[in-house]
Amino acid sequence: MIDINELKYDANGLIPAIVADADSGKVLMLAYMNAASIRISIDEGRTCFWSRSRNELWRKGQTSGNVQHIVSIRTDCDRDTLLIYARKAGPACHTGADSCFFEDIYGQAAEPFSLDMLFGIISDRKINGKAGSYTTYLFEKGVDKILKKLGEESTEVIIAAKAGDKAETIYEIADLTYHVLVLMAEMGITPEEVKNELASRHVVDNKTKQEKMT
Repeated sequence: MIDINELKYDANGLIPAIVADADSGKVLMLAYMNAASIRISIDEGRTCFWSRSRNELWRKGQTSGNVQHIVSIRTDCDRDTLLIYARKAGPACHTGADSCFFEDIYGQAAEPFSLDMLFGIISDRKINGKAGSYTTYLFEKGVDKILKKLGEESTEVIIAAKAGDKAETIYEIADLTYHVLVLMAEMGITPEEVKNELASRHVVDNKTKQEKMT
């Protein structure tokens, strides 16, 4: 074990910290720490960073609930970077994606396609609009346009399934799933919240329908 005073901080007293999933090893995010946030992280057993944009300590999950429970903290051979293995209670990325790293720059995708990855890309289009992007177009048009597309895609799933066309049904379900994810991003709903809702029910054997009081 080395003392945190032996770490090599930059001119601003900061050191980059890579957070990885303790079970899968998947890289979740990169943030910055200073000596104070490292001490807090060790004392509380949960990640605490230094926000460069807000210039203040930032306890991960303090407002979102997406905390990261620390398993270990390591440093590299130069002692100028940290590697934190943690178990997360919710998505690591502010977009709602499981990991902040979902945009490809070069080569093939480093991990299999997932709905979390797709949701991360969709959410990024909402925050950082991209010219010519259909997803950006939907966000610009607003919730009414998104809901209209959801209705259209739902109908197309029904038509394809009624016709017994498996390939077409798969195609239309994919379209419907994409538009559901767009609606989720528009409303600030994360895949984790939907998973938690499903986990709280016994949906396989029991149908749960929330009835509204009138």
